[in-house]
Formats: sequence, structure tokens, C-alpha cells
Amino acid sequence: MNRQLTGRIAAYNFAPTPLSAQNLRQEMAQGEIFVTGNTVIDALHWVVEKLKSDSALAKEQEAVLATAGYDVTRLGNGKKLVLITGHRRENFGDGFIRMVTAMKDLSEKYPDVDFVYPMHLNPNVRKPIHEVFGDDLTRRNFFFIEPLQYLEFVYLMEKSTIVLTDSGGIQEEAPGLGKPVLVMRDTTERPEALASGTVHLVGTDYDKIVTEVSTLLDDATAYAAMSQAVNPYGDGNACPRIADALR
Repeated sequence: MNRQLTGRIAAYNFAPTPLSAQNLRQEMAQGEIFVTGNTVIDALHWVVEKLKSDSALAKEQEAVLATAGYDVTRLGNGKKLVLITGHRRENFGDGFIRMVTAMKDLSEKYPDVDFVYPMHLNPNVRKPIHEVFGDDLTRRNFFFIEPLQYLEFVYLMEKSTIVLTDSGGIQEEAPGLGKPVLVMRDTTERPEALASGTVHLVGTDYDKIVTEVSTLLDDATAYAAMSQAVNPYGDGNACPRIADALR
């Protein structure tokens, strides 16, 4: 309601995508509408460039990740990384059991691939993890780590091969880094990502999760099709477009 109210009274609306602009017009927004991309992609690119150019900052993130439970230096010599996040309320219960079971079986199917899961603090997330993996979460190639702040998460995401998630914003951010995203939900509020091919929905279906992750790990052509698709949420230049429009 707040978003619709603001959109209707604003003199200028800066929409991330053409579909968002169309939605504003259908809601009878009275102000001017500019399609600019999402500023979150600008922030993402700025952070990644900062990490690449500032070796001390990058080392700091490596140290934070090591403290959280994952040694990033393992990723030398082309080792692949599947980065996992999961916390959505609608997946609690059987859905999470299926998701975590698929993750466990994938880690056993691909012993040379690292799987990293920053665990949400919600007990509804941690309980199924313990049910599937047992109380000892120490695995050779599966790393359950504590939640991460934005900077170290971006650092890890940039080094990942695939992102397996039920999150929202990551569906926009990861494709900005050329990372295929498999979404463990049956629907998404980001249809542009589906249409562009940067995101695939796998739901909480065990077979779909295992099949889609396996395809991306094994099939270079399938991986390239997703990783090289154009991110519909922006190219990192939303801020200059907004500034130009305001001028």
C-alpha cells in the first residue's frame, strides 16, 4: 500500500524494468516514469570493484569467512562452489526437508564441489538441517556457516559457480555477477528474471533441485546460457540515468 501510494503521488518514478514501468502506468501513476535499472545493481558492481581493487579489504572478507566457517582459499584450481541460502516461511516443514535432502545428496554426488550454506538463525531453518545431516555438521565439502553481512556475502557470491536460493534480492544480484540462480520457490515476484533466463524455478521438488544443479555443474553449454544471459534488472548505471533525468 505504501509503495502504491508513493508511486501515485511522486513527480518522478524510476522503474527498474519496462514491466515495472507498465505496472506503474496501470496503477495510474501521475508522474513521469523513467526505466533506469535497479540501483541495487549499481551498489553490487561498486562493491565488487572495491573488493577487486583493495586487496586488504578482500583479505579482511576472507578472514571473516574463515571465522564463520569457510576457507575461501579452497577455491583455487577451478574448484566450483554452490552457494545456498534458504529462509522463506512458506518452505518451513516438509519443503525444507526436501530442499536440504537434495543438497546433501548433491554434495555426495559431487565430492569435488564445495557447498556453502550460511544458515539463517530461525530454528525452523536449522531444525531440518540437523534432521537431515545429524548433529555433526562437519562435512568434507559441505560447509554450514553463520549468517553473513552484505560485504562478505557479496565477496562469496562473486566467487560462487551457482546460487541455490529462496531469497528475493539475490535473484537480481547474482545474475549481475554472471551467476545462474536456481530458485527454491514455486513462484517469483521477479518474472523478468525467468523471461531472460537468468533464473530457473525449482521449487522444493527434490528431483528438480538435483537435476537442475547437476545440469549446471555438468553441462557447460547449459551453464553458459544462464550465466551469459543479460540481467534484466540493470547494468550498473541506474544512478547516472536517475541523475541525468533529474537534471
